[in-house]
Amino acid sequence: IVLLIFRDLPDDPAVEWDTQLLATLVLKHIEAKNINLVVTFDAGGVSGHANHISLYTAVRYNVCKLLWVPPWAGCRVLVLESVNLCRKYISFLDVLISCLLPRDALFILTEEETEQAKRAMWCHRSQLLWFRRLYLLFSRYLVVNSLRLL
Repeated sequence: IVLLIFRDLPDDPAVEWDTQLLATLVLKHIEAKNINLVVTFDAGGVSGHANHISLYTAVRYNVCKLLWVPPWAGCRVLVLESVNLCRKYISFLDVLISCLLPRDALFILTEEETEQAKRAMWCHRSQLLWFRRLYLLFSRYLVVNSLRLL
Protein backbone atom coordinates (compact mmCIF):
# COMPACT_ATOMS: atom_id res chain seq x y z
CA ILE A 1 0.00 0.00 0.00
CA VAL A 2 2.82 2.43 0.85
CA LEU A 3 4.43 1.93 -2.59
CA LEU A 4 1.08 2.58 -4.22
CA ILE A 5 0.73 5.86 -2.32
CA PHE A 6 4.22 7.06 -3.24
CA ARG A 7 3.62 6.19 -6.89
CA ASP A 8 0.21 7.85 -6.97
CA LEU A 9 1.23 10.87 -4.87
CA PRO A 10 4.68 11.88 -6.14
CA ASP A 11 6.45 14.82 -4.49
CA ASP A 12 6.42 17.00 -7.58
CA PRO A 13 5.31 20.65 -7.80
CA ALA A 14 3.88 20.02 -11.27
CA VAL A 15 1.78 16.92 -10.48
CA GLU A 16 -1.85 17.11 -9.40
CA TRP A 17 -2.78 14.36 -6.97
CA ASP A 18 -5.97 12.31 -7.23
CA THR A 19 -8.63 14.06 -5.13
CA GLN A 20 -10.54 10.89 -4.19
CA LEU A 21 -7.42 9.00 -3.08
CA LEU A 22 -6.05 11.91 -1.10
CA ALA A 23 -9.44 12.68 0.47
CA THR A 24 -9.72 9.08 1.63
CA LEU A 25 -6.20 9.08 3.09
CA VAL A 26 -6.80 12.37 4.92
CA LEU A 27 -10.10 11.18 6.41
CA LYS A 28 -8.54 7.90 7.56
CA HIS A 29 -5.75 9.81 9.28
CA ILE A 30 -8.20 12.21 10.95
CA GLU A 31 -10.20 9.27 12.26
CA ALA A 32 -7.16 7.25 13.39
CA LYS A 33 -5.63 10.19 15.27
CA ASN A 34 -8.93 11.72 16.49
CA ILE A 35 -7.98 15.06 14.93
CA ASN A 36 -10.25 18.06 15.48
CA LEU A 37 -8.27 20.72 13.58
CA VAL A 38 -6.78 20.45 10.10
CA VAL A 39 -4.42 23.11 8.76
CA THR A 40 -3.77 23.04 5.03
CA PHE A 41 -2.92 25.22 2.07
CA ASP A 42 -5.45 27.43 0.31
CA ALA A 43 -6.44 27.16 -3.35
CA GLY A 44 -3.26 28.98 -4.36
CA GLY A 45 -1.02 26.43 -2.65
CA VAL A 46 1.18 29.30 -1.36
CA SER A 47 3.39 29.12 -4.46
CA GLY A 48 1.17 27.43 -7.03
CA HIS A 49 2.61 24.03 -6.00
CA ALA A 50 0.28 21.42 -7.56
CA ASN A 51 0.69 19.00 -4.63
CA HIS A 52 -0.30 21.75 -2.17
CA ILE A 53 -3.33 22.70 -4.27
CA SER A 54 -4.35 19.04 -4.50
CA LEU A 55 -4.25 18.75 -0.72
CA TYR A 56 -6.49 21.80 -0.37
CA THR A 57 -8.90 20.36 -2.97
CA ALA A 58 -9.07 17.02 -1.15
CA VAL A 59 -9.69 18.64 2.23
CA ARG A 60 -12.30 20.98 0.75
CA TYR A 61 -13.97 17.94 -0.83
CA ASN A 62 -14.26 16.46 2.66
CA VAL A 63 -15.45 19.55 4.54
CA CYS A 64 -19.08 18.42 4.81
CA LYS A 65 -17.94 15.13 6.34
CA LEU A 66 -15.44 16.85 8.62
CA LEU A 67 -18.05 19.22 10.02
CA TRP A 68 -21.16 17.06 10.24
CA VAL A 69 -20.55 13.32 10.02
CA PRO A 70 -19.29 11.33 13.04
CA PRO A 71 -16.54 10.53 13.91
CA TRP A 72 -15.29 13.76 12.31
CA ALA A 73 -18.12 15.99 13.54
CA GLY A 74 -16.74 19.24 14.84
CA CYS A 75 -13.41 19.02 13.02
CA ARG A 76 -12.42 22.48 11.80
CA VAL A 77 -10.26 23.38 8.83
CA LEU A 78 -7.89 26.34 8.64
CA VAL A 79 -6.26 27.25 5.33
CA LEU A 80 -2.97 29.09 5.01
CA GLU A 81 -3.34 32.35 3.13
CA SER A 82 -1.37 32.66 -0.10
CA VAL A 83 -0.03 36.19 -0.49
CA ASN A 84 1.41 38.08 -3.45
CA LEU A 85 5.09 37.84 -4.29
CA CYS A 86 5.96 41.15 -2.66
CA ARG A 87 4.40 40.21 0.68
CA LYS A 88 5.79 36.68 0.45
CA TYR A 89 9.37 37.95 0.54
CA ILE A 90 9.31 40.86 3.01
CA SER A 91 9.88 38.60 6.01
CA PHE A 92 9.03 40.14 9.38
CA LEU A 93 7.74 43.34 7.76
CA ASP A 94 4.62 41.44 6.76
CA VAL A 95 3.64 41.09 10.42
CA LEU A 96 2.33 44.68 10.34
CA ILE A 97 0.32 44.09 7.17
CA SER A 98 -1.03 40.76 8.43
CA CYS A 99 -2.18 42.33 11.70
CA LEU A 100 -4.21 44.92 9.80
CA LEU A 101 -5.93 42.56 7.36
CA PRO A 102 -8.91 40.32 8.16
CA ARG A 103 -8.16 36.71 9.04
CA ASP A 104 -9.45 34.03 11.39
CA ALA A 105 -6.07 33.16 12.90
CA LEU A 106 -2.60 34.70 12.88
CA PHE A 107 0.51 32.82 13.95
CA ILE A 108 3.70 34.72 14.62
CA LEU A 109 6.60 32.33 15.00
CA THR A 110 9.18 32.70 17.73
CA GLU A 111 12.84 32.91 16.75
CA GLU A 112 13.24 29.29 17.88
CA GLU A 113 10.30 28.15 15.71
CA THR A 114 11.73 30.00 12.71
CA GLU A 115 15.10 28.29 13.17
CA GLN A 116 13.37 24.91 13.50
CA ALA A 117 11.50 25.50 10.22
CA LYS A 118 14.77 26.44 8.51
CA ARG A 119 16.46 23.28 9.81
CA ALA A 120 13.55 21.24 8.44
CA MET A 121 14.01 22.84 5.01
CA TRP A 122 17.73 22.00 5.06
CA CYS A 123 16.78 18.34 5.54
CA HIS A 124 15.42 18.42 1.97
CA ARG A 125 18.71 19.42 0.34
CA SER A 126 17.73 17.82 -2.98
CA GLN A 127 14.90 20.34 -3.27
CA LEU A 128 16.83 23.32 -1.90
CA LEU A 129 17.22 25.16 -5.20
CA TRP A 130 18.45 28.77 -5.39
CA PHE A 131 14.97 30.30 -5.01
CA ARG A 132 14.26 28.19 -1.92
CA ARG A 133 17.45 29.56 -0.38
CA LEU A 134 15.97 33.03 -0.89
CA TYR A 135 12.80 31.71 0.72
CA LEU A 136 14.82 30.75 3.82
CA LEU A 137 16.22 34.26 4.03
CA PHE A 138 13.20 36.41 3.21
CA SER A 139 9.91 34.47 3.41
CA ARG A 140 7.18 35.84 5.60
CA TYR A 141 5.96 32.26 6.09
CA LEU A 142 8.96 31.63 8.36
CA VAL A 143 7.80 34.55 10.51
CA VAL A 144 4.04 35.01 10.17
CA ASN A 145 1.17 32.90 8.86
CA SER A 146 -2.38 34.11 8.40
CA LEU A 147 -5.17 31.59 8.13
CA ARG A 148 -8.89 31.53 7.52
CA LEU A 149 -11.57 29.00 8.33
CA LEU A 150 -12.75 26.91 5.42
